[in-house]
Amino acid sequence: MQTHPSSESLPPLVSSLVSPLPKPPMEALLSTLTKRLVARRPDLIRRLGDVVQVPIAIVPDDLPHAFLLSLDPDNSRVRICDKSRIGDARAIVRAPFLVLLGLLDGTYDGDALFFSRDLRIEGRTEHVLALRNTLEEADLTPGEFFGLSGQSADWVNTISDKLLGQVRAFAQKSAQADCSRQKLS
Repeated sequence: MQTHPSSESLPPLVSSLVSPLPKPPMEALLSTLTKRLVARRPDLIRRLGDVVQVPIAIVPDDLPHAFLLSLDPDNSRVRICDKSRIGDARAIVRAPFLVLLGLLDGTYDGDALFFSRDLRIEGRTEHVLALRNTLEEADLTPGEFFGLSGQSADWVNTISDKLLGQVRAFAQKSAQADCSRQKLS
């Protein structure tokens, strides 16, 4: 597990490409996947306790939108909203998108990211800690999140790992190129 990302921000081009995408289909897909995960893994909801009633905002620094996560056992959902419209959230988690994914897949240590300020938490910290501890203990894989098992889950996990590795390498090269351009100017 790495303790500090060297440069995990997506290039601005990615944000500009994501911005015009329609939110409703992405919300529907993420909400459906979250509902199915909660139905398959009720232990996650039990472990979260009262936090299931609390909306938590996940705010990627390098994307134009925020994700408002509600894990109510009867109506789990993910809303995609403008970063200025996360007022319902009782807790807010901010970091570059790839750092947030790295927390989910266990690539990064949340405590180290928090103390290095690559990960910022606002509001009810105890809710974020409960979510983090639950996800860490659950040891979710992309395949499981998509409701897969066996060989199909293994295939999705392998592809996801390779894809994320390539995206991280691209982000690092982009950051290095930006740094070199800044030094020259």
